[in-house]
Amino acid sequence: MSHTAHIPSHRKPRRSAPKTALRAGVAGGVLSTIAVAGAAGPAQAEPVTQTIEMPTITEGLSTTVAASAQATEQVAQDLQTQAQQDAAATTAAKAAKKAKAEAVRKAEAKQKAEAAARAKAEAALRASRTQARTTLSATSGSSAGTSASSYSSYASSSSSSSSSSSSSATGSAASVLSFVKAQVGDAYVSGGTGPNSWDCSGLVQAAFRSVGVDLPRVSQAQSTAGTQVSLSNLQPGDILYWGGAGSAYHVAVYVGGGEFVGAQNSSTGVVQRPLSYDPPSGAVRVL
Repeated sequence: MSHTAHIPSHRKPRRSAPKTALRAGVAGGVLSTIAVAGAAGPAQAEPVTQTIEMPTITEGLSTTVAASAQATEQVAQDLQTQAQQDAAATTAAKAAKKAKAEAVRKAEAKQKAEAAARAKAEAALRASRTQARTTLSATSGSSAGTSASSYSSYASSSSSSSSSSSSSATGSAASVLSFVKAQVGDAYVSGGTGPNSWDCSGLVQAAFRSVGVDLPRVSQAQSTAGTQVSLSNLQPGDILYWGGAGSAYHVAVYVGGGEFVGAQNSSTGVVQRPLSYDPPSGAVRVL
């Protein structure tokens, strides 16, 4: 037996081929890199500059944006204008409502004033008639009883003498009589000139206008529009007046038979009455 047979070997174990090759490759790569770096020398690498291109706003987009801004501004202006118009309309409506209420109040006040004036005028008219009768009686130089008796006598004679003339009235006088009799029953309204409401002088004026005679509008002037005639010598178509000639406060038309037609007052309207109902002061003849 050899004296070395049991001595362990000090040789390094053989490495496997793949590992050796891998190490050789890595080392070779490192050396190659070092070699390249050495060859390049100390030169420094230049910085890399990259340009980024930003999108630009095209002309069409700019126009669209501008139009949108203009439209927004127009809408805002329209809203402001509408608000102003609404406020103005509200103010106008309030003013109109207030004005209407004021007009109604004034109209009611005017109606009340007119009604009071009519009542006052009617009272004055009644008082004036009473005074005129008293004055007429005093002027005749008779007492109240004698005056009444005298008037009854002339009224009776006038009635008897004119009853036939009433039925025989012709021409313009007959037309005047027909006109006033056709209005009997119409309302009395101060200042009324027809066709369905009258005051005393308005009725007389319209009756004579129907036959082409143009009389003054008021009773004072109508009482002097023709020839003065006696109450005992009346003819149909004569104008009767109450008060003095030129200052009369009432007129009517004598229709014969001792009767007259006149617009008396708001209580009676247009009536046909005997002379004794309201004795006149005088008469004038136009026809």
